[in-house]
Amino acid sequence: MVLKSDGIAAIIDAGSHDLVPRVGSATRAPGGAHTRVAEPTRGTGFGALVAVLLICTSAAHAEDWPQYLGPTRDAVYSGKAALADRWPAAGPAVVWRKKSGEGFASPIVVNGKVFLFHRVGDRNVLDCLTAATGEAVWSTGYDTEYSDDMHKGDGPRATPAVADGKVFAFGPDGVLMCVDIASGKTVWQIDTRKLYKSPQGFFGRACSPVVHEGLVLLNIGGPEHGVGAFDAKTGALRWKATSDEAGYASPIVATLDNIPTALFFTRTGLVAADPKTGDIFFQHRWRSRQHASVNAASPLAVGNIVVLSSSYQTGATALAVKGKEFETIWAGDESISSQYANLVHRDGHLYGFDGRNDFGDTRLRCVDLKTGAVKWTKNELAAGPILLAGDKLIVLLENGDMLLAAASAKEYSQLAKASVLTSPVRAHAALADGLLFARDAKEIVCFDLRQK
Repeated sequence: MVLKSDGIAAIIDAGSHDLVPRVGSATRAPGGAHTRVAEPTRGTGFGALVAVLLICTSAAHAEDWPQYLGPTRDAVYSGKAALADRWPAAGPAVVWRKKSGEGFASPIVVNGKVFLFHRVGDRNVLDCLTAATGEAVWSTGYDTEYSDDMHKGDGPRATPAVADGKVFAFGPDGVLMCVDIASGKTVWQIDTRKLYKSPQGFFGRACSPVVHEGLVLLNIGGPEHGVGAFDAKTGALRWKATSDEAGYASPIVATLDNIPTALFFTRTGLVAADPKTGDIFFQHRWRSRQHASVNAASPLAVGNIVVLSSSYQTGATALAVKGKEFETIWAGDESISSQYANLVHRDGHLYGFDGRNDFGDTRLRCVDLKTGAVKWTKNELAAGPILLAGDKLIVLLENGDMLLAAASAKEYSQLAKASVLTSPVRAHAALADGLLFARDAKEIVCFDLRQK
């Protein structure tokens, strides 16, 4: 573990982790290498110019959940509907449930519509449903031959994103498509595997797109297109940078020290770049020594601090960003090493899962943001995605249980727990207007979490 009382790390155990740089180190790409390109339009490209979808301040309606981890990309619910403090023993009331196909892509909710990206037979399908009833509005998709090398499922893992009347979905086969919400018609579609030679990896491509100022940011993973941005209107590649293979974490855009910054957690580590141009601000290697490993939990930005968490004896780290450089505040494998589940932040503390799901060895933890010190641990909980709603945590466990707990650094306090889904549950949920939309391998369910 690496700690220092003033919040700036001193690496005191150099032999324990050869991936941690010394204080103040900031690895830059050679010459800040990046390439801006303008490729021919692929597809019809009709529709209005895609407007800004801010990540640090929500451009969507307050009750929407328009992308992975919600409107602010940090799994925080900011809706007006008050949520219940307790649930019945059987769990929250079910508004509707509907059979779904294969995959771990999270549902998203915009303007009273739910979007579900899943695999049905030999097609990757994007469905638009009415949020209130689950009734089908339209369905579109494309044929796929994708087969998972690890036999962990052939469906999409990446959550779609909505911006300015369009929905963007990225399949495990590398196909990125843009669909018009009003008509359900495909605006454009590109195959990143064929265009940029991205390897399939262990579980296919799983980057949930983020849309920023008319650009679709993606961890592509190609040998010359590690990360990049596409024109949201046309699908043309606008910039590319790095040669990093893709991880399984999805990027975020945050304002760090007053600078808009795209944060990609690739298989190699953190890439911080200008979201408009691809100029590299800094890179930070954060990767397991094991080949059979991945980085899968998305970065979390809290003010000017960026938190990374990974498993496979890698651990977590907090980086203080100043300008276009950073300093390591703390780092180590004793705090909160997440195999894939996201972290959330409240009042100077992080909440998330430590340990490996595939080994059945996970625990929920509260960790001090400034020091990495563990405040409490709740053992024997199957890991899963976490939402923060006010002063409460809503957790979907991989075994199908859903729990409600206090987001308090004093102690673990469970308020409710119920078995509501079928294992395995890995998709994040969407929480809009007090309704929680969650899915497992068989169905999507709408739960009413509102205070009665």
